[in-house]
Amino acid sequence: MKYLDEYRDPAAVQQRVKAIEAITTRPHTLMEVCGGQTHSIVKYGIDTLIPDAITLIHGPGCPVCVTPVNLIDHAIAIAEESGVIFCSFGDMLRVPGSATDLLQVKAEGADVRMVYSPLDAVRIAQENPEREVVFFAVGFETTAPANALAVYQAHQEGIKNFSILSSHVLVPPALHAILQSPQSRVQGFLAAGHVCAVTGYHAYHEIAEQYHVPIVVTGFEPLDLLQGIYHCVAQLEQGTHRVENQYARSVSEAGNVKAQELMETVFTVTDREWRGLGTLPESGLALRENFAAFDAALRYPLTTPSPGEDARCISGAILQGHKKPCDCPEFAKACTPERPLGAPMVSNEGACAAYYRYRRSAPALKDK
Repeated sequence: MKYLDEYRDPAAVQQRVKAIEAITTRPHTLMEVCGGQTHSIVKYGIDTLIPDAITLIHGPGCPVCVTPVNLIDHAIAIAEESGVIFCSFGDMLRVPGSATDLLQVKAEGADVRMVYSPLDAVRIAQENPEREVVFFAVGFETTAPANALAVYQAHQEGIKNFSILSSHVLVPPALHAILQSPQSRVQGFLAAGHVCAVTGYHAYHEIAEQYHVPIVVTGFEPLDLLQGIYHCVAQLEQGTHRVENQYARSVSEAGNVKAQELMETVFTVTDREWRGLGTLPESGLALRENFAAFDAALRYPLTTPSPGEDARCISGAILQGHKKPCDCPEFAKACTPERPLGAPMVSNEGACAAYYRYRRSAPALKDK
């Protein structure tokens, strides 16, 4: 299959591993930004193939994982409202709030529905004019255009019973926060290719220059990741810091301009709370004033303060790359995908879920 088999070819992988070994003369610490990249790294054992001098740490690029507990509690409170149909992607249903999750309140009688697109929620609103339909709009810049389209379409068609609970976050402010942390060990980034497919990567030049870190826009297959690591290490060895695009088959510097225009029409940049990182300035998207009628947070304000996350969960340290899942005393013990203490164990892009699923068996591409 084009762009799949050739990017998983073991011979090509080993060739790239040898190329990385040939240029590595000292230790380097790289962060892959995206949770999808983390899953590929752990699944294929990429971190075991590369030289021991290179350390890969996992970043905050899992939108489910960085959604704060108080917003999960807000979603649950809305779902429990009489007359509400609460719609969400499936990976949000089992993310624990402070006391329960959306799947549990569904089992207790709330009308919680899994959808595959925000436009499905718009359709449900059209089919149920006597009910209020709320969509849980979670994600990075990757999913924001589709959610913007849902709001724009509802606005254009005069659909009054549809709204979204927005939890959109932006990647560049998170990279700033990570690099500004006194605990940061990050010397280079593997940037998320699918985010850059929407936004382009012009915003990353400033980060690379300000913090003197190389940033390589990288895909998700084994060879993508190894090529990204190679380019990042090559820059570190040469003492350079610029943005490179490994994922040129899907990403351009300008990105998807039409998608950006739609996001700009519906959303405005705002401060946003992140799980584990706190409130980051200008790091999220909120509905513009002329679309405020579709803001579920305004329709259903949270009246009870959230008690917060389970104290045993170290997701904050994991999302910032300070610790790995296996460093958590509760990993695969009190915290499992069936009974998660925090979002990184249940999300499809969570680092804890990746380690739980793959790290307990031999990596598929390991050949050392």
